[in-house]
Amino acid sequence: MPFLQHAAYSLKPFFSSLQPVFIGCGFAAKYPMGGGNFSVPLQYLLGLKRLGRRGIWLEVLPESGDPSLDASRARIFERRMRHYGIEYCLLLEPKILQQKKPEEHDLSQMKSYGMTLAELREAAPCGTLLNLSYSIKPPLVTLFEKKLLCSLDPSEVVYWMNQLEMGQSYHDEFWSVGLCMDQIDRRLPASPVPWKSFFPLVDTQFLKPQPQPIFKTRPRFTTIGQWYWDGLIELDGKNIDFSKKAAFEPYLDLPRRVPGAIFELAMNLNSDDPERKRLRKLGWHVVSPHRLMPTPERYYHYLEGSFAEFTAVKLEAQMQSGWLSDRAAAYLSLGRPVITEPTGAEKFLPKESGMLFARTLEEAVEAARRVLLDWPKLAQQARQTAVEYFDAAKTLQKMLA
Repeated sequence: MPFLQHAAYSLKPFFSSLQPVFIGCGFAAKYPMGGGNFSVPLQYLLGLKRLGRRGIWLEVLPESGDPSLDASRARIFERRMRHYGIEYCLLLEPKILQQKKPEEHDLSQMKSYGMTLAELREAAPCGTLLNLSYSIKPPLVTLFEKKLLCSLDPSEVVYWMNQLEMGQSYHDEFWSVGLCMDQIDRRLPASPVPWKSFFPLVDTQFLKPQPQPIFKTRPRFTTIGQWYWDGLIELDGKNIDFSKKAAFEPYLDLPRRVPGAIFELAMNLNSDDPERKRLRKLGWHVVSPHRLMPTPERYYHYLEGSFAEFTAVKLEAQMQSGWLSDRAAAYLSLGRPVITEPTGAEKFLPKESGMLFARTLEEAVEAARRVLLDWPKLAQQARQTAVEYFDAAKTLQKMLA
């Protein structure tokens, strides 16, 4: 049994006596078709289970204005909680509250599913909140004994913290998946808070290594994401396009340069979007993530069926924040190599990590060819890296110490 398993299980009797840990989220229930989106907080809860901790998924679901849609979203969320055996408190936020006080979460005006409001009020003052992406806002956030802000978008959070409230006034500790927060691009304003860094979480006992996939034609390199970006960050007086569309432009000739593989993009593009036609003409496969992976199980199945991930990075590659994605952690845990752009995080990984970093089209071609020639070795390295660096129980133990 690997070291991490020994460590996790040996700690169970100690941790079981500690107070509850709430994983605060505001982006899963409202997006039921995003299996990969739902997977992010799920890894925290699964890691807490391995540590013997009482983990509670705390989700705020804004009313949409359509009661039938809200009811459907709540049912899907509750069904998934039962499927994974997770304790939860789903809070339905009234639309009128969103309009009047968009930066507040007033518990007294919310409806709860799962844990009751009374139970939440009783448990919160002796619990720890891991607030993902500042999903839980005041005054609700102030109920918890200890509050950790967990930033999943390092550069964006630093940028906006200097312009508005992003949780900097309400948390005890600040954690970021940016491993280089002290070296981030100086075009960004200085961070108003001190950051601690952590690797993205994956429960390596839940997502176990899978055999090499068998393909009818050619091995498939895949990735998942949003092709367009609706953010707005001004650097040196200019608004820069940090979309996946812009990030992939230098690599669009990759399918032609590596004909021995299929390169597939699971991106949310409408059927009539001209980008679909353009990408396919260049040799890319374009598929719908909503159709292929509307549940966490389908999401993991999609990753399992991949030979490796190839992706380009948006903002974080330019800012050199040391960011790594939760999706890459899942690929690695399943024993799938990852080709991506360097963000500074590569300095914190072993030389042979199962992750290959490419800055140019030529480097991406070389990396893809290496994966095709040496997949078994790279797959083994990928799994080892996930267990050693990305394991959810190990990271949570550090954060909750």
